[in-house]
Amino acid sequence: MGRGRVQLKRIENKINRQVTFSKRRTGLLKKAHEISVLCDAEVALIVFSTKGKLFEYSTDSCMEKILERYERYSYAERQLVVTDAEQTGCWSLEHAKLKARLEVLQRNQRHYVGEDLDSLSLRELQNLEQQLDSALKLIRSRKNQLMFESISELQKKDKALQEQNNLLAKKVKEKEKGLAQEAQWEGQNFGQDTSPVALPHPMPPLTINSNGVADHEGNPPQHRANALLPPWMLRHLNE
Repeated sequence: MGRGRVQLKRIENKINRQVTFSKRRTGLLKKAHEISVLCDAEVALIVFSTKGKLFEYSTDSCMEKILERYERYSYAERQLVVTDAEQTGCWSLEHAKLKARLEVLQRNQRHYVGEDLDSLSLRELQNLEQQLDSALKLIRSRKNQLMFESISELQKKDKALQEQNNLLAKKVKEKEKGLAQEAQWEGQNFGQDTSPVALPHPMPPLTINSNGVADHEGNPPQHRANALLPPWMLRHLNE
């Protein structure tokens, strides 16, 4: 038969308790050594007997090194816990402050739009009225400033447009003047003579004068010659 399961409670018999302690201590030290070898772990084991006798085991006999490492990690964890607690407390306090501030701002906003005024006293209403008057003065001042700036900008644009219009009108006049001079010059150099030109008369019958020269009837020789010449040559001869 196998050994039955031992109930985990204090052994009342002193001898049995001492025997069990000796056996279990040996097995515990053995397990500590096995886990250090198999898993390459640093292990430190400290056991005090009922009479205060010390039993210990440490990997490679470096108990002090392991204890110092334990102290560092333990201290760091305690500091982390304290820091987290402090930060949690600070964040809680900050949250409470921000929440109270938000409530004040929301209440003031309702007061500014004329809501929730029943809870205000006469003095608080007077202060609210003064705040609104000051705000209105600032708003009107800013509005007037923007209007003046807008008017000044429009005046500058109007002046610039007038100057541009005057410049364009001047260019148009110069262009018209140039076209008129060009037309006059072309008329002077390429114009046609519109004076009347004497048309040749029908040839009269040919007669023989006393000198034996053939002549047209009724016309002197000079007149006949003139009738055959162009107008510009006639003017030249008359001059």
